[in-house]
Amino acid sequence: MTQSDSDFEQLIERRGTDSVKWTLFDGDVLPMWVADMDFRAPRAVIKALQQRVEHGVFGYPHEPPRLRDVVVDWIARHYDWAVQPDTLVFLPNVAVGFNLAIQAVCKPGSGLLFQPPIYFPILDVPKHAGLEARPSELVRGEDGRYEIDFDDVERAASERCSAFILCNPHNPVGRVFCREELERLGETCLRQDLFICSDEIHADFVYDGQGHIPIASIDPEIAARTITLIAPNKSFNVAGIGCAIAVVTNPDLRRRLEEARRGIVPHVGIMSYVMTDAAYRHGEQWLSQLIVYLAKNRSFVEEFVRDRLPGVRMGPIEGTYLAWLDCHDLGLEESPHVFFLREARVGLNDGARFGPGGEGFMRLNFATPRLNLLDGLQRMRRALLSRGDNT
Repeated sequence: MTQSDSDFEQLIERRGTDSVKWTLFDGDVLPMWVADMDFRAPRAVIKALQQRVEHGVFGYPHEPPRLRDVVVDWIARHYDWAVQPDTLVFLPNVAVGFNLAIQAVCKPGSGLLFQPPIYFPILDVPKHAGLEARPSELVRGEDGRYEIDFDDVERAASERCSAFILCNPHNPVGRVFCREELERLGETCLRQDLFICSDEIHADFVYDGQGHIPIASIDPEIAARTITLIAPNKSFNVAGIGCAIAVVTNPDLRRRLEEARRGIVPHVGIMSYVMTDAAYRHGEQWLSQLIVYLAKNRSFVEEFVRDRLPGVRMGPIEGTYLAWLDCHDLGLEESPHVFFLREARVGLNDGARFGPGGEGFMRLNFATPRLNLLDGLQRMRRALLSRGDNT
């Protein structure tokens, strides 16, 4: 085992720590659902938070003077995108960000384009903003890889749409969209006069030598109508001290986003500022080691599903730390989520929750020590074998 592996192999007891991941189900259930990693945050982040706590005074915060430069540097080095410090807007989390963005740019009654199956809070955005949902479902190929139906995107965009929510890397199907795909999506939005809100919270989780490409980095015209959302929350497992960053290069669009707060959406707190600064300033080596470990976990799940979970299929995962499992061939009379929760005592996300195209699927979080991962997969295997349908 390498030294970097040892940091992520540690089994940390999370029950009794007010973790939603570990308290949703009964105590004998192994939770592998919500996108919350079972790894301790980088030591530099923990140290920075401890030092701030030691100070003992937690008054109204002022944004750290160098924080914008730190974030801009991260964006330039990791996403090859040059932005200015004044383009950043700090928000409590990405879900707040995409709701706020859509309410800032859309007129009630217009349409909102998105690509299901998709991160389920996005499905609720039209209702919150008084919009009509305009889904354009991703198309799953024989190999399990999802593609964009650009003709269908054009159709949906033309139906009185005012905005498009992009999720890239895509949660839950694991696609990392390439430059050509992003260019075509951007061209459609320009042609149909759509604003873009791009949820790129998983931007730091890409594999196989790929690089994350922000859609706003493609073209200045696309950037002028795009609100890009990133965050340290997933990358450094600090969602409980959340902070998100909206990158908005268009000053007028940035003003509209700020005005949409309406005294309801607060600025982030002091611990969020401290965490964000420490994560982006000092967390790069930790994150690099984490990606190596997650890539091994991804391969482990792929091999186990292929060889030892008959009737379950897993498509290629290009980004995120979430496996998207196709359970249609199991022939279950109930959702696979219900079956594996009852028979295997494993808690997974029900694919139906992710909208059209999600029925019969489950989402599995593989960002956990490999012993946990093995335990969960073995439980699932035993549940399948106990049905008597497979040998």
